[in-house]
Amino acid sequence: MRKLTTPFKRLNGTYFFLCFSLIFSATLSLLAQTVPVTNKPVIIGYVGGFRGLINTETISANKLTHINYAFVDVKGNRAFLTNLATDSTNFRKLNLLKKQNPELKILISLGGWSWSENFSDAVLSDTSRQAFAASAAQIVQQYQLDGVDIDWEYPAIKGEEGNIFRPEDTQNFTLMFAALRQELDKLQAQTGKKYLLTTAIPTFTDFINHTEMGKAQQYLDYVNLMTYDYSGGPVAGHHSNLYASKKYDTKDYAAKAVKDYAALGVPTSKMIIGLAFYGKGFNLAEAKGKGIGQKTTGTTRGGGYSDLKDNQINKNGNKAFRDRKAKAPYLYNAAEKKFITYEDEWSVRHKCKFVLANKLAGVMFWEYNSDPKEYLLDEVNRQLK
Repeated sequence: MRKLTTPFKRLNGTYFFLCFSLIFSATLSLLAQTVPVTNKPVIIGYVGGFRGLINTETISANKLTHINYAFVDVKGNRAFLTNLATDSTNFRKLNLLKKQNPELKILISLGGWSWSENFSDAVLSDTSRQAFAASAAQIVQQYQLDGVDIDWEYPAIKGEEGNIFRPEDTQNFTLMFAALRQELDKLQAQTGKKYLLTTAIPTFTDFINHTEMGKAQQYLDYVNLMTYDYSGGPVAGHHSNLYASKKYDTKDYAAKAVKDYAALGVPTSKMIIGLAFYGKGFNLAEAKGKGIGQKTTGTTRGGGYSDLKDNQINKNGNKAFRDRKAKAPYLYNAAEKKFITYEDEWSVRHKCKFVLANKLAGVMFWEYNSDPKEYLLDEVNRQLK
């Protein structure tokens, strides 16, 4: 101890203070490196700009971490604002929401079901990919946004009638993300701001087999799993279930999607679980049992959750049931032979608990307009914030 204390006795007050400050700063730096930073789950809401002007007064910015603006088109091998006046106004108004929530991030989402027909051409060559990526980054820069989300439905397989797809899409899908990441990094070098790159992807086997998500994920901040729209086949089933049901042969469910993509090398820390803020309705061939698992003859109106909760659940002959194994609710109307699969607070609560238990990045939902009373968004916030 003498060899340590003697030098300090010879120091005057100024030097002593300087030495103490250096030691204290080094200690704080060491603690910062050793104590892990815990990030809260993200809450991403898709907002439909395709309808026209958005009434941003109906959006609760403090209940979201990200807004994905749906959609930006792909034309002439470029990201293309189809309704320039409307889109530019929407971007300005969405950015004003940052006054309520300065941490809010706003991304443009390219494609979607109706605007994915030209992706294949846009990313076919190195030159076209670079130009496409630069055009997307330019929109982000011009309107002071925070990143790009890609919703290509679908590379290398058929999507909407008339969509272009080719075998080369499988590799080009990955190379597209590399090009986008490069352009967003260039923009970051200019502005000093971090820009996000995300994608919304389905979870069915054919998509998985025609993409390279294990490779593509390295360029992405979040991978938004569209864990909905599962039903629609010959029998009435859930369209946004967390687990498999015992009531019919369940091929797809959210927990399986997470497992499938993790097996490919997509980190669970990047995965986002998708929530459906809307219901899907089906006509049944006959009134039998509780409706689930019965043959369907076509589709009927489902509706957004605000409407379902206020006007349809346990009303007008509709009886609500819960599939406790699948963690999914549904409505059955025996008199009208109708079945509606949907998401409610109970199912959302279970999905949020799944996100926390499996250390996923968070949740996203399609889409804000389907639940204007924010019944489901409020439940998400109760569970994740």
